[in-house]
This record gives sequence, C-alpha cells and structure tokens, in this order.
Amino acid sequence: MADGFKGTLWKAWDSDVAYSFRTSPITIASAILTLIIVGAAFLAPWIAPHNPFDVGSLNIMDSRLPPAWEDQGVPEFWLGTDVQGRDVFSTILYGSRISLIVGVLSVIFAAVLGVGLGLLAGYMGGIVDAVIMRIAEVQLSFPAFLIALLIDGVARALLPPEDQESAAIPVLVLSIGLSFWVQYARTVRGSTLVERRKEYVQAAQIIGLHPLLIMLRHVLPNVVGPVLVIATINLALAVITEATLSFLGRGVPPTQPSLGTLIRIGQEYLFSGDWWVTLFPGLTLAVMVLAVNLLGDWLRDALNPKLR
Repeated sequence: MADGFKGTLWKAWDSDVAYSFRTSPITIASAILTLIIVGAAFLAPWIAPHNPFDVGSLNIMDSRLPPAWEDQGVPEFWLGTDVQGRDVFSTILYGSRISLIVGVLSVIFAAVLGVGLGLLAGYMGGIVDAVIMRIAEVQLSFPAFLIALLIDGVARALLPPEDQESAAIPVLVLSIGLSFWVQYARTVRGSTLVERRKEYVQAAQIIGLHPLLIMLRHVLPNVVGPVLVIATINLALAVITEATLSFLGRGVPPTQPSLGTLIRIGQEYLFSGDWWVTLFPGLTLAVMVLAVNLLGDWLRDALNPKLR
C-alpha cells in the first residue's frame, strides 16, 4: 500500500504538469500568494486581531485612525481604522473570505450548470442543442457584468425587504453564476460533439446504457480538462464581478463587507485624507485577482498538448 502510494506521488511529481509548475518561478510565486490570501481569509476568526462584526467591541473614538507608521497611528491598528472604528486589517481578512466564498460558489454553480447543458446539447443534438446554443448566443451579446446586475436586481425585487440582507450572498452567487455558464457550455458542447462519435461511446450505446449514464460515466471525464482552466480564470472574474457589484451597492451589506464594499466605503472619505481605508482593500483585491489569473494562464498552457 505504501509503495503504491509513493509510486503515485512520484508519477504526479514527474508529470509534465508538475515539471511545468516547478520550472516557472512566476507560477510558484502566484501559488504561494494565493495560498497565503486564501489561508488568511479562511483563518480570519483566529488570526484577525479584532472582530469587525462585533458591534459591542467597536469604539467610535477609534474611527479614521491612520496606519501605525503615521504620526497619529496606533500600534493596535497597524493598517488604521475606518469611519466606524473597525480595524482595516481585520476587515480585509473577513472581507477577503466573503469575496472568495462568493467567487468559489459562483464558479461551482456556473460550472455545474454550463457543463450539464453543454453535455446535453452536444450529446442529444437536434432541437435540444439548437435551443441551448441560441440562449447562449443571446446571452453572449450582453456583457457578463450587465447580466449579473440585471439578475441581481430582479432577484432583490422579488424578495421581501426584510429578507434582502440575509439573502445577499445567495443572490450574488445566483447572479454571477448565471452570467458565466455560457463559456462552460460552449466548450463542453464542442468536446462532446467529438467524443460522442468515438468507438467507446458507440459501444456503450450498443449494450444499452442509458444516455445519462453514458454522458456522466464516459463522456464527462474526457471533456472536463478545459473546464478546470475556465474555472480557474473565472474565479478571478467572479471575485471582480462581486467586488464591482458591492462597490455599486448591489452586493453584500455594509454590516458584512466584502472587499468591494470596503473599497466603496473608503472612497467616500478618500478626498478627506483617509486613503488607507480604500488603498489596502484595493491592493488585496488586485493581488488576489492577479495571482489567480497567473495560475489560470499557467494551467491553460500546461494542459495544452500543443505547447508541451
């Protein structure tokens, strides 16, 4: 058992993808940055010096304090505080967690929906393929952000006012996921059109397997490679979309701020000299998106057999 496990690890380490990773310093740096940001975000309750969502611990006398290295800075708040007296460093940790949760859930929802519709369109063909692809083409004629903004507005309009704050994250996941499914569907459909003509699919049809079983057991494993690349790149896009919606006031409420909400709150006081409230969340968002994008670019090249 141990020898088999070691052999599997050695094969993985000696693979083309692993070699591509080991020989790319930019990719290694991006992976380290991503791990640091993700780890810090999800360990926020344990590593954050303050709980920015605990109203009882906030002191209005601590509001708008500059970073610790400034003249009026306090070492307790080394990145300063916002207008409510919340520690900026702690709010960044908690805000990053909200942004990542929304981004990951949105990508999972979009991938499941897009892969399912792509498999169905590519395997069934005919009227099913035509309907799904025409819907995808219509959606592609609009920017993804406008689709997300429209779905977000409609969903909020249908909810009672007292439930809108508690349903903010599910609404964001729904709106962002529905705006990103098309790319998965088109990619999986193209791969499925190729796979369904191969002998192993025809053999499965001959022995009488159900079409759903053929799609899930035989076709899906052979078309999932490009989906991983799309999901990695779309994660960065989903985080940016969530931040943009929150910046416009259509995202999570100020009581549970994401990075976009923090930037929106800070920009209201930017011209009064409180630059740190906006700058540090903005830098965190930029570094997070850049690191994930670089990982997505590497994964796309590493899984492309033409570039090996």
